[in-house]
Order: sequence, then C-alpha cells, then structure tokens
Amino acid sequence: MGRSGLWSGWRDRRRAGLLLAAAGLLIAGAARAADAPDGKPLLTIIGGIQHRNGPDGLSFDLPALQKLPQLSFSTRTPWYATPRKFTGVRLRDLLAAAGAQGQVVRAVALNDYKVDIPIEDAAASDVMVAWLLDDKPMPVRDKGPLVVIYPFDDQPELRTAVHYGRAVWQLRLLDIR
Repeated sequence: MGRSGLWSGWRDRRRAGLLLAAAGLLIAGAARAADAPDGKPLLTIIGGIQHRNGPDGLSFDLPALQKLPQLSFSTRTPWYATPRKFTGVRLRDLLAAAGAQGQVVRAVALNDYKVDIPIEDAAASDVMVAWLLDDKPMPVRDKGPLVVIYPFDDQPELRTAVHYGRAVWQLRLLDIR
C-alpha cells in the first residue's frame, strides 16, 4: 500500500471515530435529558415518544432543557415591535431526546391554547423552544417561561398567519401524534 493509501485509511478511521464519538455524545445527551427533573417541570412531552422519565411522559425542568444543545437567534414577531433575541433548544433536538414518533406536535399553552405543528417544521427550520428573551428568563406575564419561536427573519416564507399562530407562548406540553 502506498503512502497516500495509508493516509487515506487513517483519515477514514479517524472520521469514523469522530462520528462514533459524536453519536455517543448525542445519546448521552438524550439519556441525561431523560433523567427525572429535580425541580418543577416546565415542559412535558407525551404521546408517541420512546423515552419517558415518569408516568406522564418525558418532563423537563430548566436544567434538563439546558443540557440539550442550545441555539440563539434574533427575529421580529407580530407581538414585539423590534427584533428580539431568543435562546433555547431546537424543537428537532427536543423531539430527538424524547424519541418522538409521529407526524404532528400539538403544542399546549398554560391557558390551554392548542396548535398543531407539523414535525416537518422542526426538520425544515430552526424552530426553537426558548426560555430566554434578550438573555433574560421570560416570566409568565411576558409570554414565558417557554415559547415556541420560528426564525421569521431568517426565513421570510415563515412570515405567515399560520406560522405566527404556531409560535406558542407560555408553552407547557407537547403531545406527539
């Protein structure tokens, strides 16, 4: 085997090792997220899920949510006059941590407002479940503690009444159907 063949084989083994390590981190993150919350749950996922940490499904307190990969983006919304920075976890990462199996996520707010979000939305964009607004926790009176938010400024095609209606504030439950 020539020198380039040895180098190529080493690169392939290194790449495979890195992929396995990354997969291990994702699995470990999902396992940590599945631990029962120490504090009062902010969010519960029910329905078609593989991972549960209690009889009601998979519950998350804030520290459990913060163990998942985080994202921040700024966007304008119909309810804020200027762009605001949101920080949280991608909906697709949250669904992966739950082992979600379904086509639709029914998001339910504290006031029992309900809206169905196609799983495709989570795959096609960085839809987020946010707990920080401009780097500060969101109180209930300011749409918190959790909000489903779309990257409206990054993807102008999301600036529709349908997508604005899917941006649920005061989120408490995700029901996978």
